[in-house]
Amino acid sequence: MSRETPGGHPSFQVMVVCTGNICRSPMAEVVLRDRFEVAGLGRRVVVCSTGIGSPEHGNPIDRRARAVLSEHGYPVPLRAAQGVRATDLLASDLVLAMTSVHARALRRLAGANDAVASRVAMFRSFDPASPRVAPGGPEHVLDLDDPWYGGPEDFEDCLAQIEAAVDGVVARVCASLADRDAGTSAAPSGPRAD
Repeated sequence: MSRETPGGHPSFQVMVVCTGNICRSPMAEVVLRDRFEVAGLGRRVVVCSTGIGSPEHGNPIDRRARAVLSEHGYPVPLRAAQGVRATDLLASDLVLAMTSVHARALRRLAGANDAVASRVAMFRSFDPASPRVAPGGPEHVLDLDDPWYGGPEDFEDCLAQIEAAVDGVVARVCASLADRDAGTSAAPSGPRAD
């Protein structure tokens, strides 16, 4: 990508996608931003989140998601973003899907552009304790449960699943940035190949 940070280094765009952008993806966006800041990459890595569709566009993040983020010391995003568009995929270096349904929708949106489709990865695939899925295998085993239908404990579980995967995402982005800085262009596809 040709975007650059104020320091002259190319920026890296990470997009997290769930259904409506009011629970899982904004929670993951907040936690990822925190971890990239801790890693010293807050000015170099741009993290955003969105939903597959736009029915929640402009609505506030779910109050239970807001509460669990606050209780764990994270800042809270304000509003759901517009649904994902093909141009968003083109602008992103890594697209993290919360479920296999989201991943399939994102790959369909990428169309025949295999380079863009290859940027889509399952969020939980970056959790070292998650099941290993071979290329073309059943991605649904990596689905991050939707807490919207549950209570506060479901949002706690969701945050725990997110936190378990973010260090793997940060490590992958760091490796991709190191490759980019060295003049190579390794694609940041899924975290593991079996």
